[in-house]
Amino acid sequence: MSDPEIGAAEASLISIDNISLTLSSLAGPVDILRGVSLGVEAGETVGLVGPSGSGKSTLLMILAGLEQPTDGTIRVAGADLGAMDEDALAVFRRGNIGIVFQSFHLIPTMTALENVAVPLELARRPGAFASAEAALGDVGLDHRLDHYPSQLSGGEQQRVALARALVMRPRVLLADEPTGNLDGATGTQIIELLFNLHKDYETTLFLITHDASLAARCDRVLHMADGRITETARAEVAAS
Repeated sequence: MSDPEIGAAEASLISIDNISLTLSSLAGPVDILRGVSLGVEAGETVGLVGPSGSGKSTLLMILAGLEQPTDGTIRVAGADLGAMDEDALAVFRRGNIGIVFQSFHLIPTMTALENVAVPLELARRPGAFASAEAALGDVGLDHRLDHYPSQLSGGEQQRVALARALVMRPRVLLADEPTGNLDGATGTQIIELLFNLHKDYETTLFLITHDASLAARCDRVLHMADGRITETARAEVAAS
């Protein structure tokens, strides 16, 4: 019987049931994920830790609807992601899921304001640029609206990426090693901002990190190895 902390829950905002992913290779099938089940409640912060190659980023890609599992089901905000085609997934993702990567993935030919306005314009939201400007103000970059990514520091670029991820006010914010390309002091600032924005925007935060002390700031810490969630603990237990 699975651990109730790990098992998926039908009422959860995120519900993963027995997800597996197997890829083909010249050496034969490679099992990336092996029967992962997980429930995440609305407003919860979850930190996922584990060695490189354990399947953390792949799980995040499946949560985002960017990768389809071989087996199992995944529901986010009541929607069955496995039942959607690519177009439907893109529309769902735009309105419900924000993603922040280790690499900032900003469009180099667009200003900070234009980068943040992109998802709003794609969704044909009125006042896209006014909302984008407000989001950049929330990350302390209202003075950098017209600057291009090449004119911004790494920390500033990640702030733009955060603003872009949150400007649609998604229900879920996924962060994959968001400080991996930043120095220690800048990374600390970004993490403080990330947790503050999680509260201000009332999102559910799913954070991948190699930093156990960072994961311990979350409500719950999950450990992953060899494509499985091997351990789960409340943050106060994980930090002790």
